Amino acid sequence: MFAVVRTGGKQYKVASGDVIAVEKLEGQAGDKVELGEVLMTGDRIGAPLLKGAKVLAEIVKQFRDDKVLIFKKRRRHNYRRKKGHRQYLTEIKITDISIP
Repeated sequence: MFAVVRTGGKQYKVASGDVIAVEKLEGQAGDKVELGEVLMTGDRIGAPLLKGAKVLAEIVKQFRDDKVLIFKKRRRHNYRRKKGHRQYLTEIKITDISIP
């Protein structure tokens, strides 16, 4: 069985046992988290959320993504700006999908 959950402003299709990287969630490695915003499971679609459906997960690790470089330039004006950004991410392992 699979579910579609929303966390960090993005949607993920998950199944039991999947390991995914999502926007930073509070907690340490080994902590249990509950993703309550379940949009759909298998054949059931919520409007907009399924009532009482939960996806349980365990935090594997907290880490930062690769650096993304932002470079701005305006021709013939000697204007150049370079910035870098590293996003905080959380790797979670889906343990259970519960549907009432």
